[in-house]
Amino acid sequence: MVAGQYVVISVSDTGVGMDGKTVAQAFEPFFTTKPVGKGTRLGLSQVYGFVKQSGGHVKIYSEVGQGTTVRLYLPRLAGEASNDSAPDEMLNPEATQEETILVVEDDEDVRGYSVDSLRELGYRVLEAHDGPAALRILDRQRRVDLLFTDVVLPGGMTGAQVAAQARAIRPSLKVLFTTGYARNSIIHHGRLDKGVQLIVKPFSFNELAVKIRDVLDQLEK
Repeated sequence: MVAGQYVVISVSDTGVGMDGKTVAQAFEPFFTTKPVGKGTRLGLSQVYGFVKQSGGHVKIYSEVGQGTTVRLYLPRLAGEASNDSAPDEMLNPEATQEETILVVEDDEDVRGYSVDSLRELGYRVLEAHDGPAALRILDRQRRVDLLFTDVVLPGGMTGAQVAAQARAIRPSLKVLFTTGYARNSIIHHGRLDKGVQLIVKPFSFNELAVKIRDVLDQLEK
């Protein structure tokens, strides 16, 4: 850590705790102690990425049978709070000509946030919880302009596999991936090819609006 002042956020529980080996792997992408199909495996990796991108540090303290404490160290901002109120709502690019987006996300909260945000922007939105369901919807729908899919999905298909089969059905379909992992991590582990369109969770309403519009407006190569 760089020397300086930090704000510390500490979260503790009185659960089963973790041994040293588990603590050492806790922030690794795709590591989990849960059974297959349980959990998104995004939690701690997403926290780690957010804290590091903010110039901070995160530390886990845990004892088996006693519980766990996670401490986030975030750089303190020394200065007065800004009173500027930029009208972000006025800057968000919106849908045109009844554009349709198919959202594929197994986490209900994340899917709900994405769907509600896109509908507020004026898009027609379809939703699916896994790859097979998404492909069934795509086969039935007359118009889908963009596939917005998580990289890691249940049901035996990854987001990349869903995109490949979807484009086999509709070659002109635009695709935007999302993940809780940093771009370098997800590409390094072979989950996505270089050059794909990607937005990293957690994303804001404005970030989603801009990225969706950017992908839709791209010309086919």
